Formats: sequence, structure tokens, C-alpha cells
Amino acid sequence: MQHSSHILMIKPVCFDFNTETAVNNSFQVQSNDETLQEKAAAEFDHFTNLLLDNGIELTIVHDTPEPHTPDSIFPNNWISFHTNGTICLYPMFAVNRRQERKQQVLDRINEQFKVAGIVDLTGYENNGLFLEGTGSMVLDRDHAIAYACLSPRTNAIVLDDWCKRFGYRAVRFTATDAKGIPIYHTNVMMCVADVYAVICLESIASNTEKQQVVQALQSSGKEIIDISFEQMNRFAGNMLQVHNKYGQHFLVMSSQAFHSLTKEQVQKLESFNPILHADITTIETNGGGSARCMMAEVFLPTKS
Repeated sequence: MQHSSHILMIKPVCFDFNTETAVNNSFQVQSNDETLQEKAAAEFDHFTNLLLDNGIELTIVHDTPEPHTPDSIFPNNWISFHTNGTICLYPMFAVNRRQERKQQVLDRINEQFKVAGIVDLTGYENNGLFLEGTGSMVLDRDHAIAYACLSPRTNAIVLDDWCKRFGYRAVRFTATDAKGIPIYHTNVMMCVADVYAVICLESIASNTEKQQVVQALQSSGKEIIDISFEQMNRFAGNMLQVHNKYGQHFLVMSSQAFHSLTKEQVQKLESFNPILHADITTIETNGGGSARCMMAEVFLPTKS
């Protein structure tokens, strides 16, 4: 595995239900709660403290009130970082999410890390083609495989362009929820760790595609932990394996996701590494994303 996880997280300043993303994110539920920002900020602080207490290195950037970016808490969609010093910027479906690409975030990264170059795919927005970072693609960085369920936010043309530029092989498929609605981001239905993968196999209707995904996972040495639609709806697919500065691995998820797992699944996951979970219900309900979406892994070389 790569050097210790360093994670970029964005603290929200006006967290809110985003009507622009709700059109194809069936995980979002609007609540008329005046205290959304306070609750989201408290959940964010509790979550980041849990990570810091376990030796996980974080760069926390406070969002700015202007421009108003209600989804800024999910940075993994607009930016990704790579060991060769490259940053990638992604084309975003929602117009108001494009404004999350704030210079102050890039400045903070530049202060701490060596950036060799930027791959900017945002021009695809002009053609209505989108690829929303490590939400759209679940990356197996060790084996250079990009798993992607195609959706209005995950376009095959942009995916192929990304894979060509970064030297990855795409494993693409169609995944739907229990109602047959396309799943908006791959990272809500699967998580790839070092020697295991958590995936909602029943969301892949085509047996051929399901076999291709299983084959790719198994041939790259992953043991598969299958989750149900019901568990996926509680964000059990939205997990991320991280490792701290002492080389210890953890699987990070929300408390809702954790409590949806069976005892056997928890035992199996804990046989690989400890689980860390935090209650982020306000963020999950209104934002339609969970723990994985809040963490953008920084694999750039650090400045000494």
C-alpha cells in the first residue's frame, strides 16, 4: 500500500440541502431544519476528531460563505491527488458544485505538498459530460483499476479519457437501486480496500457485468463482502480504508452504515482492520453522501 493516508476535509460554513444535486441523488432527503449548519458542523468536528485521535493525518480547510457551496463537505468529487504529484480537477453535474473548486483549497495543498501538474477535465462541463472524481470512480490504486457505474454523473467518454491519462483500466457497469433508479455515484455501492472489497452485488442487474466486477476484484486479490440494497441505502457501501502515521489500517464509515451491518460482516471486516465510525446523520440525510465522500485522499509527495 502507499504511504500513510493524508486526507483533505472541508469544514462546511453553510451546509444545506442542494436542490441541484437532488434531481439524481435519491439518497438526499430535505428537512426544514433551521439548525442544519450547526448540526453538520458539530458532526464534522466529531468525525475529524475521531480520525485525528487515531493518528490519521488531516488537512482541514474551512469553506468560505461566498460563493455559496452547500456540498463543499464532499471534496472527493471535484479533486483527486496522485503519487506522481498530479492533481486532477473534475467536471461536475451541478452548476453550484463547480464553484467548490476554490483557489484557497489549492493554495493550502500547494503549501504542504509538491504539485507536479494539474490535469483539468472541467472543460467537459461545456458538453454536458461529467465524471465526479472518486465518487464516480472507486480506484484500486495498487492495481490501477477504476470501477465505475455509469450514470448522469459518470460518463464513459470522460472515464476513458481519465483512464488513458492516468494509466488505469476501467471496469464499467450499470448499477441501480432497489427501485431501478441508476446509482448516482459508484462509491455508494462499493468500497475497495487492500485485500477486501465491500460491494452491493444485487445493484448490478446484468449477470455478465456482475461477473466482470467479481472477476476483477478477485483476480486482484480482494475478498468480497456483499451488502444488501437495504445496507447500501444506509451508506454501508460508502466506506474508505485509511492508514495512520504508524502504518495501522482502519475502515472508516458512518455510524448508520456500521449499525446496518450484520454481526458476521462486522467480524469479517474487523478481521482485516479496526472500524472507525461517527454519527453524521444530518450530513448523510441532507447531503446524500456519507463518510467516504467527505474524505479526499492526498497521495502527493509532502514538502520537507
